[in-house]
Amino acid sequence: MSKKLVHIIIGLNIGGAELMLKRLVLHSQQKGNFHHEVISLTDLGLIGKDLKEAGIHVYTLNMKSALSIFSIYFSLRKLLKEIKPDIVQTWMYHADFLGGLAAKSLGIKKIIWGIRTTDVTQGASRLTVGLRKICAKLSYSVPTDIVCAANVSKDVHIKIGYDVSKMHVIPNGFELDKLVATEEDRNKIREEFNISRDATVIGSVGRFNIVKNQKFFVEVARELVKTDPNLIFMLVGRDNTADNSELMGWLREHHLINNFRLLGQRNDIPLCLKAMDIFCLHSKTEGFPNVLGEALIMGLIAVSLDVGDAKYLLNNPKFISNHKEMADRILHIIEKYKYYKIEAEYNRKILIDNFDLNKIIAIYEKLYSGEI
Repeated sequence: MSKKLVHIIIGLNIGGAELMLKRLVLHSQQKGNFHHEVISLTDLGLIGKDLKEAGIHVYTLNMKSALSIFSIYFSLRKLLKEIKPDIVQTWMYHADFLGGLAAKSLGIKKIIWGIRTTDVTQGASRLTVGLRKICAKLSYSVPTDIVCAANVSKDVHIKIGYDVSKMHVIPNGFELDKLVATEEDRNKIREEFNISRDATVIGSVGRFNIVKNQKFFVEVARELVKTDPNLIFMLVGRDNTADNSELMGWLREHHLINNFRLLGQRNDIPLCLKAMDIFCLHSKTEGFPNVLGEALIMGLIAVSLDVGDAKYLLNNPKFISNHKEMADRILHIIEKYKYYKIEAEYNRKILIDNFDLNKIIAIYEKLYSGEI
């Protein structure tokens, strides 16, 4: 008989944690050893709709603000009592706190917390920062296990007082069969956005947000076009559009309107990546940077600031840069493109061997079964 497992997360809109939850639930459910259900503390979101269409039970509690935290706690506790799960897995601080306490109060034996971030002091609310401190204290009594998506996340949370004896690092896995695109796909995207086939395209993927730091990417572009005014820069992700007045203001200020292509939110990320030549991760902070791994598996040369587990994914200090040297690093990659392409291909094979989603799910299932 399969064990019943309930996942609790604050919301189910598109994000790294939400996508990993979706992949984990759908693939594990197919294997039949565990029966998965999902609770969103807020609304259904795009990921929730996908899960429901795939036959997964998804519950929503419609939390509107921190003021409703007590009523949500009791609603959550009541729902868990009805579902009677064998295991509760929570994703991120709000769910760790509420879900962990509710599950503990019901005597649920296996409670797995999830840590996805590193530095929440950048871009997060004071409530989230405070909640992390509370969770650090509760980590000794509430969860049986704590899953960190990144090595850096584990290190940071140990320093602020989390129970190290319960921590496991389980990175995100990649659906390798979906990270494919053809030369025809590459040309199609380029034609759609008026990019010549021989142009060098430097791109990034991520929602427009202070933490994702698109402003820095624009500043890097400003320096690069001084050497090559024909370079093209591609921004993919929610709110990276011509309707974004803040973003457009930066581009106008630096005379970069003609050099940038703003694709907004897309559901064909592998094709967008295929249209790029160099991928740039410019975030202020990351946990496990999903999109960096996806870019590498797609065969791109990637350069990144030293954030989250970027250095583990890139596996080569040549592809890690600081703010001051980023433009020069990218210029050098363009000049020595064939050499760096060989290095990137070597790293691609390492990622394919180590981050296949099926291998990652097998690790989660060992955790559920108490084997690790």
